[in-house]
Amino acid sequence: MSSKYEFIDGEKANYPITKMCRWANVSRAGFYEWRDRPASATTERRVALTVEIRRIFADSDDTYGYRRVHEQLADEGIEAGPELVRHIMRAEGLVACQPKPYKVTTISDGIDGPADLVCRDFTATAPGTKLVGDITYIRTWAGWVYLATVIDCYSRMVVGWAMGDHMRTSLITDALDAARANYTVNDECIFHSDRGSQYTSTEFADYLKEHDMRGSMGRTGVCWDNALAESFFATLKNEFVHRTVFPTRKKAIDAIAHWIEVRYNRKRLHSGIGYRTPWQAHTAHNSEKRAA
Repeated sequence: MSSKYEFIDGEKANYPITKMCRWANVSRAGFYEWRDRPASATTERRVALTVEIRRIFADSDDTYGYRRVHEQLADEGIEAGPELVRHIMRAEGLVACQPKPYKVTTISDGIDGPADLVCRDFTATAPGTKLVGDITYIRTWAGWVYLATVIDCYSRMVVGWAMGDHMRTSLITDALDAARANYTVNDECIFHSDRGSQYTSTEFADYLKEHDMRGSMGRTGVCWDNALAESFFATLKNEFVHRTVFPTRKKAIDAIAHWIEVRYNRKRLHSGIGYRTPWQAHTAHNSEKRAA
């Protein structure tokens, strides 16, 4: 019965209450009694929870599904089961943006390159021991911007990145230089990539050797062999790039840098590390190491 009353209350601006009560086969007196009844504790809690869910969803730029919203609520000390969160989000029409299909973009130069030392195991026991990288492109009104990234398998943090109007080997070495400057990269660290021509070049092999890093490569055109790097790019494009217009290369570089450092590294919950942010995972390891 209450569902009929809720419908009537929601449509009262469009139709006369008397007619709607007759159509729903309920009494007008019953409707007014229901409407004037004090809200139950359950109803009040649901209303308050809906406000919090809408806030978290909006703060995520409409990118969080119910699992991440549920984890964010738990982090803030707000109790709610995942199924309740999903039901409320569905009722409120809160639907996270969806990724586009994967496209193969790797261009191989036919050189074999090093073996696959990762074998789709994108976990690590400590930061700075296993890194992955890749290159993608972003459209602007002024032309393409190319982004090279270095991601730590332990924390999922983007520890190095570089952007420019080219995709030469120097772009990926600049990204690795940024990672080495800002984070501890251990000796014999694995760096895993696809078999793009930049990563199979002699210049890049010399760079890895000079900095005591071990190269690793997946197969050409097999996205699962470099799934962590591909997953990051899918997130970047789905949650930000495809929803933004960049008039200039500088606008794109500044905006993407902010998204990486602020949104992805420090605010976005990552399911692969227990619904923590990459920064939380990274700093937690350092705290445990100091306490040991």
